[in-house]
Amino acid sequence: MDKNNAVIVLQDGTVLKGTGFGAKDTAEGEVVFNTSMTGYQEALTDPSYKYQILMMTYPLVGNYGINREDFESDGIKAEGFIVREVTQEPSHGKLTSDLNEFLKEQGIPGICGIDTRFLTRRIRIHGVMNGILKYPYEEKETEDLIERAKKLKNISELDLVDMVSTNKIKKHDVGGKKTIALIDCGVKQGIVHNILKRKVNLIQFPARTPKEKIMEHEPDGILISNGPGNPEKSDYVIKTVADLIHERIPAFGICLGVQIMALALGAKTYKLKFGHRGSNQPVKELKTGRVYITTQNHGFAVDPESVDDKLEISHINLNDQSVEGIRHKELPIIAVQYHPEAYPGPHDSCYLFDEFVKMMK
Repeated sequence: MDKNNAVIVLQDGTVLKGTGFGAKDTAEGEVVFNTSMTGYQEALTDPSYKYQILMMTYPLVGNYGINREDFESDGIKAEGFIVREVTQEPSHGKLTSDLNEFLKEQGIPGICGIDTRFLTRRIRIHGVMNGILKYPYEEKETEDLIERAKKLKNISELDLVDMVSTNKIKKHDVGGKKTIALIDCGVKQGIVHNILKRKVNLIQFPARTPKEKIMEHEPDGILISNGPGNPEKSDYVIKTVADLIHERIPAFGICLGVQIMALALGAKTYKLKFGHRGSNQPVKELKTGRVYITTQNHGFAVDPESVDDKLEISHINLNDQSVEGIRHKELPIIAVQYHPEAYPGPHDSCYLFDEFVKMMK
């Protein structure tokens, strides 16, 4: 691979030149970092990364290739990929292609050979910001790319849920006695798998499905999924969830789902400085004092000052004390900011799916 044939520029004028891989194309969006040591395939295909250029802080990426089992959606949802070093000869019994070929097939550009530690510190100090990844690249384009990066829309202004939600109702019947209605805001397949393996039927609804249409299927539980971007821009989901709350059906929110649930119950949300993305986030359950290591991917959070008397904060993040879970004091409603399905892991919090299933009984 030719060196210095690709570039990543940030809206603050930061320029890092490196080696391009994957598809020859240009990616635009918010530049974010993920601190996981594994799980790059799950991260790339996570719909919550829509309109984001993903950077892995772990220095060597791609060493076990790509396989058919670890997709979280139908393809890559991140706009671009930034790594320190790409493995040229991956090794794994289940691999079907390498990372370079995977990005090429999906039309996603990548850049390697840059100082990802510097870029991570830049984002931690100044907060996430928009950027452009271009491969191939010529020196004379630098100033124009910086100006373009400055003019990109802030992720807070966009409704991204509509871009990643299913466009039709999907039924997953495993012969269970109970049925969950899943409001798909960009659901990870790991969530679907965790429900189905507990022998519960699942009906997947587009994010814009109104309450009346969902209730026609007489669900025993409601699940609001993860998804990308600013929850306040998905006002149609907030309205549906607010309407469903009055039905007193057990409900469970995950990641974006906790933010949607909070907004539906009158609380507020805000944007984090650089978000939580990785599989090593410590979360404390306030009732028991137990600490869990969790997988997370979010840039917004519930404002604890806005949580009123009908709700209680059930979990907090031990790094920054942000809200990681809420419960309703009277209604059968729980929601968490982290990912209990945790693909690729850790699986400390999978018990929450069992708790949700018990709520329906």
